[in-house]
Amino acid sequence: MSNQPISEEYRIVAKNWVDAEAAASLLEDTKSAVLAQKMAALGDMPVSKAEMQVKASDDWTDFIEKMVEARKRANLLKVQLEYIRMRSSEWSSFEASKRAEMRL
Repeated sequence: MSNQPISEEYRIVAKNWVDAEAAASLLEDTKSAVLAQKMAALGDMPVSKAEMQVKASDDWTDFIEKMVEARKRANLLKVQLEYIRMRSSEWSSFEASKRAEMRL
């Protein structure tokens, strides 16, 4: 737990999530373009053979792993945002219950 207000914790994690989501989306959205560039760099050969060679390469595996890790990071930050929301909701409920008890 932090000494920061929940709203500030949320703001920080939300900003990190936005950045991570953008990075993951960029990799996902450029996947086919990167594949096409790598295939074109192989020169004049049948498309199916070029695709197989690119997808079998360590370079392509690294690209895919980087893409998956970026999505994983974005998803983890999204879960952290949900956790902060839940904590805030629990705190509000606890405070409301405390006020109700004081009125009794």
